[in-house]
Amino acid sequence: MAAMTGGRCSKVRSASRLDPLRMLSERGGGLTMRPTIARLALLAAAGLALASCQSSPKTTPVPLGKSASLLAMEQVAIAAHKCWIASKDPAFKPYQMANELNSYSGTPRFLLVPAKHYGGKPLLVVQAQGNSSRVDVFGPLMNEPLGARIGSDIARWQAGNPSCAAAA
Repeated sequence: MAAMTGGRCSKVRSASRLDPLRMLSERGGGLTMRPTIARLALLAAAGLALASCQSSPKTTPVPLGKSASLLAMEQVAIAAHKCWIASKDPAFKPYQMANELNSYSGTPRFLLVPAKHYGGKPLLVVQAQGNSSRVDVFGPLMNEPLGARIGSDIARWQAGNPSCAAAA
């Protein structure tokens, strides 16, 4: 029965008008399909060539490394913490350091705030902006006697000298 069914199916298949294998063989063994494939390939290649000619979108490049301002501020902040806070310098005992080096605004900075009121108004702001290594220092502490020392310490650290004391 299986042989009979198999034979019958093959006869029905070859007798069908919509048999794709028969249609291809009647038209020259698939030669009519090759120009269609060639046209599709040519169309795809033309589309790729056209897409590659288009201008790229105008976006600002994402910085891959640390900006000059962040590098400068890291250097100054490490020295300031080591020399003013970690060394327990008596002149800086009433203050705490608040680092904000990971600022998304492109302005890495650190603050000196009252030690007993960490959320209080900053008394000193040390920051650098954009892609500049210039460090700005401002705040009420700069107008006090300690301001001269702060200014000279920051200038020394910014120049690359991490020492805590000015050279004699």
